[in-house]
Amino acid sequence: MLISDFNYELPAELIAQEALPDRAASRLLHLTRTSEMLGDLVFRDFPRLLRGGDLLVVNNTQVFPARLFGHRSGARAHPVGRHNPAATNFLRGRTEVLLTYQRSEHPNDWECLVRPGRKIGIGEHLYFGEHNQLEAEVLARGSFGERTIRFRPVDDFWSLVEQIGHVPLPPYINRPDRAGDRARYQTVYSRERGSIAAPTAGLHFTREILEQIGRRGIETVEITLHVGLGTFQPVHVARVEDHRLHQEWYQIQEEAAQKINAALDNSRRVVAVGTTTVRALEFSARRDGQVRAESGKADLFIYPGYSFRVVKALVTNFHLPQSTLLMLVCAFAGRDRVLAAYDHAIRHKYRFYSYGDSMFIE
Repeated sequence: MLISDFNYELPAELIAQEALPDRAASRLLHLTRTSEMLGDLVFRDFPRLLRGGDLLVVNNTQVFPARLFGHRSGARAHPVGRHNPAATNFLRGRTEVLLTYQRSEHPNDWECLVRPGRKIGIGEHLYFGEHNQLEAEVLARGSFGERTIRFRPVDDFWSLVEQIGHVPLPPYINRPDRAGDRARYQTVYSRERGSIAAPTAGLHFTREILEQIGRRGIETVEITLHVGLGTFQPVHVARVEDHRLHQEWYQIQEEAAQKINAALDNSRRVVAVGTTTVRALEFSARRDGQVRAESGKADLFIYPGYSFRVVKALVTNFHLPQSTLLMLVCAFAGRDRVLAAYDHAIRHKYRFYSYGDSMFIE
């Protein structure tokens, strides 16, 4: 299977650059896998598409301001654990760091992506904030081009990140992040800090929509998958089968696992909100079809030919050409049917990607 089989042409003007003021005003393309019919709706219609016995599963991860802008330094003599004010005399070169995964708290080690990637070497020191409030040393290079860095201990690391960090908007949004993105590039049910990108299918939900779903007697459960490199890493191979997915941390609590398994045992639909939710559920159930109460790192790459064990319906956004997310959706609904739906969405001027419109596939 070729990566090029998942290509499509998208006019640049259909890439959403701003979030709609009203989350639920986004459009909703309704795709039924058993027919060729497509429904053009708005997301406010979503609750009526659910069935009485459905179980809705959402990803409650929270995006943090993971993009840090700073300076490189030529000073390498002092250890990270001891601040050397003289190092500020050696500041040179702008740098950007995208924190992707916290490897440990003590010491405060992170996996990250860096720019300029080729120039930042092991042993180099990086400084962030107007007064260099955060300092980190580059410890290692990773197999996906990432770096491991260690931050010098500070009393208020997370408050400093919140203060000087930027919302990690995806690169196809051609503008700097703004104050409003801190709330809008976040689901209304986010609670577990750790993502570098929003689980965008959830951005369309409002408190009112969740209340409507609850009034219909439909259960909602939360799981966590922190969106990291595995979600958006580019595919650099020609054959789908040769791609390897980067691991992302997930957690499923005991109560959530029990409710999901009860739905499966009673042949009720499990409706996943977003591809991140799908990957966590299917990874957990990979051994025997039962979802486990557990935490760990998921690296399940889902592409056509995969047999879904848990998810029976899916809410998702429109994804980039030749991306692993598009391949997952094609595995769920069929490549030809999905690409035909994308063609329909393009012809009818749907908005694409993170701040764009949505699909419901059942």
